[in-house]
Amino acid sequence: MVTRLRALGMQWTTVVPLLAVVLLALTWGRDLPGVVVALVTLILAGAVLAAVHHAEVIAHRVGEPFGSLVLAVAVTIIEVALIVTLMADGGDKSSTLARDTVFAAVMITCNGIVGLCLLVGALRHRVAVFNPEGTGAALATVATLATLCLVLPTFTTTKQGPEFTTSQLTFAAVASLILYGLFVTTQTVRHRDYFLPLTKQGQVIDADSHAEVPSSRQALTSLGLLALALVGVVGLAKGVSPTIESGVESAGMPHAVVGVIIALLVLLPETIAAVRATRRDRVQTSLNLALGSAMASIGLTIPAVAVASVWLAGPLVLGLSATHMVLLALTVIVGTLTVVPGRATPLQGGVHLVLFAAYLELAVTP
Repeated sequence: MVTRLRALGMQWTTVVPLLAVVLLALTWGRDLPGVVVALVTLILAGAVLAAVHHAEVIAHRVGEPFGSLVLAVAVTIIEVALIVTLMADGGDKSSTLARDTVFAAVMITCNGIVGLCLLVGALRHRVAVFNPEGTGAALATVATLATLCLVLPTFTTTKQGPEFTTSQLTFAAVASLILYGLFVTTQTVRHRDYFLPLTKQGQVIDADSHAEVPSSRQALTSLGLLALALVGVVGLAKGVSPTIESGVESAGMPHAVVGVIIALLVLLPETIAAVRATRRDRVQTSLNLALGSAMASIGLTIPAVAVASVWLAGPLVLGLSATHMVLLALTVIVGTLTVVPGRATPLQGGVHLVLFAAYLELAVTP
């Protein structure tokens, strides 16, 4: 019975990415009626779940912390592609889309995913245990990137408005890539043990023994299907984006909510994978996924948007409002206090989730 269920799961995760790409080819560049939008949304959700499955297969094959890096980069590729394609079609009204989506990703990962995983981990295992050295390094990098790319543009004076000049944007893009590269090197080469799961006694868990390690052939197959799933997610999300934008406008909500919805969509695979890891008492893996995704979201998205701004019409607004800067500062402070002990109770998870709820409330009603 178990074998049949596994075979059914493998068939499902194989068929859905292929179906997503076929549906993308049939709907690309067309105005979609409501019924088709519903079908596209259903396949889109299936492609996201398939992407999670194949990313986890690859992650299990290569081990931690490489597995977390695979999924974080995969999710960021989705985000970058969505932002650039929507900015190319949106004109001036999309000038803040990159800022809104990246900041939403930071708040979702650093408060939503982190809070949810700490709460689930602490409730399930009494105390959520993680490595403060690796997690602290990740949080420091996220805070630096967020300040450099999203806060400083509000205070620069060479160019009017919360925008960087060309030279400033170039510097921010290059610095982001350098910081992200340094972190990846630290995470995977020089100090890999800082990012491995810990037992409650503080011992490093260097192997994930919850399932048999996939073969190289299975991992390569999953890599190809992951690529197809990501292409399907990007293309189908772009297809339903006009419906999202019109829905936001008709509801009378700010255009920034579009960025929040995009970030929630592309971070769904991260959220599912992080909660699964927490349930297996791999809280460090969950934090690697959350903070790694936040870091990749800034460190890779900003350089990509900077390059795209060469041919994209309209301004590129990156500076945060005062309200969002307060939320970012509070997130960094609370995150630091959470990370330092290396252990978390349900209280810490609840605090982060309240911050995330406050962000959502202020996004809808600024």
